[in-house]
Amino acid sequence: MHQADAHTETGTVPPDVTGTEDTLELRLTEELLALLGDSPAAVAAGAGASALVGDPGAWSPVPTPAGPFRLVAVEPERDLPVISRWMNDPAVAAFWELAGPEAVTAAHLRRQLGGDGRSVPCLGVLGGTPMSYWEIYRADLDPLARHYPARPHDMGVHLLIGAVGDRGRGVGSILLRAVSDLVLGNRPLCGRVVAEPDLRNTPSVSAFLSAGFRFCAEVDLPDKRAALMVRDRAHREHL
Repeated sequence: MHQADAHTETGTVPPDVTGTEDTLELRLTEELLALLGDSPAAVAAGAGASALVGDPGAWSPVPTPAGPFRLVAVEPERDLPVISRWMNDPAVAAFWELAGPEAVTAAHLRRQLGGDGRSVPCLGVLGGTPMSYWEIYRADLDPLARHYPARPHDMGVHLLIGAVGDRGRGVGSILLRAVSDLVLGNRPLCGRVVAEPDLRNTPSVSAFLSAGFRFCAEVDLPDKRAALMVRDRAHREHL
């Protein structure tokens, strides 16, 4: 399944670098996990989400200029209809390519939820209202790591804003800052959060810059030329 970047303010920020290189298809060996400082035993025991990414649904809510925000773990029985509806919005479908019946989105969520925990799907709830979909993932365990100098425990974020009324007014930047702060605050081994918007998508790149990310490099990915955006733990208070 091909997915490309989208405009933060029109619906999404970078999804997975996919095609033949899917986030969930890279094999995690014990040697690789040990090298990165992860626990092979925990991952093998089925604690992948907590071992590799953490539990974003358990992270504390945070205040933002747009209202209180929190991540909630996706439950397909509860959340599939709304996520599928967002995926069928033309502004989102053009980039995520998950339009169609609910079964299309269900299959995508099933891969996320049934994987080894290196990518965790969440709803973003703003002021008590679900309004965005997130995937918090281990960038150093993603095919993206083949295309930039990845560091152990690099984390990445994918986002779509579902509510049309929340687009085009800076909410994307506010939430990108909030979620990257949540990642850095809850994953002490993570030194930076990365993203890879399409280089041609200047509004998306601008949104990341407004959220405290810096432009690091241009990278050639299988489906696009991307802007590697990085938010460093060491500099986050100054950006």
